[in-house]
Amino acid sequence: MKKHARPIEDRIGYRFRDPARLDEALTHRSRVQETPEGPACNERYEFLGDSVLGFVVSEHLTLGYPSYSEGQLSKLRAYLVSAAYLVKVARRLGLGEALYLGRGEERTGGRDKKTLLVDGLEALIAAIYLDGGLEPAKEFIRSLVLTPEALGEAVGNLSLDNFKSALQEQLQGRQLPVPEYTVVSESGPPHNRRFLVQLRAGDLCTTRAEGSTKKAAEQEAARLALAGLPAPKSKPPSAGSETP
Repeated sequence: MKKHARPIEDRIGYRFRDPARLDEALTHRSRVQETPEGPACNERYEFLGDSVLGFVVSEHLTLGYPSYSEGQLSKLRAYLVSAAYLVKVARRLGLGEALYLGRGEERTGGRDKKTLLVDGLEALIAAIYLDGGLEPAKEFIRSLVLTPEALGEAVGNLSLDNFKSALQEQLQGRQLPVPEYTVVSESGPPHNRRFLVQLRAGDLCTTRAEGSTKKAAEQEAARLALAGLPAPKSKPPSAGSETP
């Protein structure tokens, strides 16, 4: 089962001292059910890899963003360890083609399933950690997960985080309808999707915005709506009030 090992090692930039660890990281339980004499499935490695990933990301953010609050750091970490982001990392690595799957998973497109790819990536992190220690695992995560582009997008999402709430508060304060968000279209390949979202708030405003996730597109549409929101009308003076 080592035929896939060399290409994936080249892509991740790490050579395993014990190739059996890589085999286990790449083995889905569907393969074990059909070939029980082979490597164990990667579920235990996935469990460990999730913890290693969370630790390394938390450490990196704590040291790299000293002015950020705990809440802000938590939101950055949530983005960087999310399945929506990690599946992009796994696809960039071509991890799907290296997985050991059973025939059923193979037939149903298991090599591009989000869950299998994310689980495999976390298991791979654990395999590197067990094979070479924390430093190689850190290097893998820093180079492939904590990229400047990913950190920039995470910070960008953080800065947009309050636009939807702010717009809803503004509209409710004026006793206007709450905004409704609709995905108008999706485009691009699976690893680089683009979402076009339309926001409508009654007859008051309609905006459209695009983003790499539905949430990012919604936040940008809310930002545009806030920018174009007319100032609230002044209340007329009540009867009998004195004019200065």
